[in-house]
Amino acid sequence: MDGIIMLKGLILVCLIASSTARELKVKDQGSIYNHTLATILVEYAATVYVSDLTELFTWTCPRCNDLTKGFQILDLIVDVKLCLQAYVGVAPDLNAIVIAFRGTQATSIQNWIADLFWKQLDIEYPGMENAMVHHGFYSAYHNTTLRPGVLCAVKRAKELYGHIPIMVTGHSMGGAMAAFCGLDLTVNYGSQNVSVMTFGQPRIGNAAFASYYSKWVPNTIRVTHEHDIVPHLPPYYHYFPQKTYHHFPTEVWLHNLGFGHLVYTVEKVCDNSGEDPSCSRSVTGYSIKDHLWYYGVRLGGENPGFCRIVERDLAAYGTVDVDGNVILSRDIPASVLRMNVEPNEDGRLM
Repeated sequence: MDGIIMLKGLILVCLIASSTARELKVKDQGSIYNHTLATILVEYAATVYVSDLTELFTWTCPRCNDLTKGFQILDLIVDVKLCLQAYVGVAPDLNAIVIAFRGTQATSIQNWIADLFWKQLDIEYPGMENAMVHHGFYSAYHNTTLRPGVLCAVKRAKELYGHIPIMVTGHSMGGAMAAFCGLDLTVNYGSQNVSVMTFGQPRIGNAAFASYYSKWVPNTIRVTHEHDIVPHLPPYYHYFPQKTYHHFPTEVWLHNLGFGHLVYTVEKVCDNSGEDPSCSRSVTGYSIKDHLWYYGVRLGGENPGFCRIVERDLAAYGTVDVDGNVILSRDIPASVLRMNVEPNEDGRLM
């Protein structure tokens, strides 16, 4: 009996040791994983699913509290036809611009996941030799009302607050759009201090694209969870590394270790390959439940499979284009943020 108790104690010590080192730097990649920041950004990735535009724009929704309290939206952009949604705002506690993209909403998550198995690498990413992506992922950001709305809001934010950090986030398909947005801001608009953190993101391009992406947006974290099925899709075939989808780094894999009632969550920072075989690829991706929960936060719409929009008393802030897409916009006093931003020891703005 004493031996069993001692063994459990040793296991507990090992689990605690392995899970407390949550702020780590991945060498040669530039990405830094910060547990506290992840628990904040996952809440932004959750709030963008809110369909009540009034509650979301005024930041009074049930999800709009806790670690995101005090956030103020500059622009809320809704592509009604395609059921896409994103917002741009300022977070005083982070002293940063936050951009969040909503994941799949118009179709059931089961149907969307089934469709991921068959998505082909069918278009070249502009300006990047041999970099292939899927047109659906690419178009959801580049060829909808989201991109011009987000870029316009970022331009206004820079004019108001200067060159403060930009943090882009999203869950599931929203993570794919967040990645394209971070790359777009860096490559095409010369934005500095852009970081991307996604949750349960699918693969979006091939190895050449992943290489270009990690060069241009090195401060990127892809969080995966246990047996979440979506990060395993579209499939990766290691026998054909140049012809298959390939994740970009850096992955952080959330998974449980232990036995019985002695279970502890480990946050493993993976290598800089993007396809670390000891991380989420070491297990079978089969769980939708794991896809919908990250850091104890429920991600996804209130009514999955339905595109529902509620808007009340926002006429003074809104514009509607010829296709019925909605953009809600306002300015926020510059005093909301700390304007004197100092670089940290790695040269990044805090």
